Amino acid sequence: MISFNFYSPEQKISFPDWEKKTIYVSIKRDDMIHPFISGNKWRKLKFNLERALAENKNHLVTFGGAWSNHILATACAGATFGLKTTAFLRSDPGINNPLIAMCRLFGMEIIYTDRTEYKNKQVLFDKHFSNNSNAYFIDEGGHGPLGSKGCEEIISSLQESYDHIFCACGTGTTLAGLQHAVAASGLQTVVHGVPVLKGGDFIHDEVHKIYPSDPVATLHTGYHFGGYAKTKPELLRFIEKFVSNTGIMIEPTYTGKLFFAVNDLISQDYFKPDARILVIHTGGLTGFLGMYERFNLDLGQ
Repeated sequence: MISFNFYSPEQKISFPDWEKKTIYVSIKRDDMIHPFISGNKWRKLKFNLERALAENKNHLVTFGGAWSNHILATACAGATFGLKTTAFLRSDPGINNPLIAMCRLFGMEIIYTDRTEYKNKQVLFDKHFSNNSNAYFIDEGGHGPLGSKGCEEIISSLQESYDHIFCACGTGTTLAGLQHAVAASGLQTVVHGVPVLKGGDFIHDEVHKIYPSDPVATLHTGYHFGGYAKTKPELLRFIEKFVSNTGIMIEPTYTGKLFFAVNDLISQDYFKPDARILVIHTGGLTGFLGMYERFNLDLGQ
């Protein structure tokens, strides 16, 4: 069992329009778990780390893009628990940014990979590590049953009860864990996913692959703003308003779209009066560094 103490409270927040509709919103502050292994990044790594250690493997190998918070979390986790780390980076050779630099500081090896080769990650892993018995494969974003198992623990950790629970979705791993834990606990809570990519209905299929017999979660597929890591002015304005009024940082790729969706659904009277909503803050805030120039911020110039 890995020892990793952290703090992730349920924090109530409110806006005047929510109060008028008697809708009560709390945030599961998984962004506070760790500066670099934050949010669902830790949840999805936890049981992969335990499996690697149980199999006497000391080299974590994973995958992601140039601003992948999962890659950064894996690099930091490796340094924390004394494991080597390598990431296949879906990027042009030589690309560098603050996140990649931090990964290297944590001791991670970066292997630049073109998009064609990147598509088959198992083949890519076998090509480089088939003769390395110490290497342990972790899919992009921590996707898979062990990642979902870690996210199940969110439900058992809750101090309050909720009518609705929301999370952002990229691969469906977090949503699968939440839905499974809610169903296993016999709760009446409705679990919602907000896909951050176009064509987000595929998330249903990904969840079904992990837990085939679970009830289907509710997806809200209209909040991708053009696709993964795409933005529109109304999303950026909402993020600016939300952060300046709550002191809670969110970013445009995942959590910004998530909170925009919740706010929009409240404005449409989607929820019954007195509904209690929990929004899972999945961290990943270093992704803001790659997008800050899209905001119309006063830089004092």
